Amino acid sequence: MQNRTDDACDVVVVTGTGGIGSAVARRLGSGRTLVLADAFREQLDRAVDSLRAEGYDARGVLADVSDRASVEQLARTASGAGRLTAVVHTAGVSAATASVRAILDVDLLGTVYVIEAFEKVAVRGTSLVCVASVAGHMASIGAEDEAALTTAPAENLLAVDAVTALGDDDTVAAYILAKRANLVRVQAAALAWNQRGARVNTVSPGVISTAMAKAEADGESGEHMLKMLDACGAGRPGTPGEIADAVAFLTGPEALYVTGTDLLVDGGQSAWIRRHMQDG
Repeated sequence: MQNRTDDACDVVVVTGTGGIGSAVARRLGSGRTLVLADAFREQLDRAVDSLRAEGYDARGVLADVSDRASVEQLARTASGAGRLTAVVHTAGVSAATASVRAILDVDLLGTVYVIEAFEKVAVRGTSLVCVASVAGHMASIGAEDEAALTTAPAENLLAVDAVTALGDDDTVAAYILAKRANLVRVQAAALAWNQRGARVNTVSPGVISTAMAKAEADGESGEHMLKMLDACGAGRPGTPGEIADAVAFLTGPEALYVTGTDLLVDGGQSAWIRRHMQDG
């Protein structure tokens, strides 16, 4: 059963159909038009079919967040489907499975494209949440480079000194840099979104039980990552549903006065790194 054509439906957009994206779609999509976007047709179709089978009004849009024109088309399509209520940007790649260039194209530039494209179509009440990472809180970047990452036009970002200094194999450093950029770009974007009566925030997950996290755990740093979860007292990774709950808060009525900030959801891992790791 679809929405009546005379109803002004609320629209929720989710980029990325992985573990977090799917959890967010289910958490926010009930009674709304759900626009899912992914760069891979098979994965997108599978996610849409699954959600439709569960009663969601889901539709898929093939979109590559590393392509500005593709993101702008997604924004136009979504805004034309009804009242743009929430946009949740979960699409991304990891240091364990992607190249430096892919990380910069998808995690860094892709997030900038999403912020800018959806700001153009945001209406009063629209809330954008970009999924960043605890890694962004671990970055050590000079003030000049951070200022450039915060405000430089997208076409100039890959020329920032901190970016050009990355080696071809520095995937972890590239990921940390990209996620730091996510945090500061959202801070800088908050003014423009506020002026439209809209909001923009980030969520920074720690280790979450997804396919991407499994790839990290199976990689060179996996054992260290799992030991840190025990050392910080969490004793387990988080679940996609816990990130979806955080997103639901930031896109909901309880967070109307929350914008331009980050919600860290990491089981206390970053606090342990800052305040206790040296004691171990």
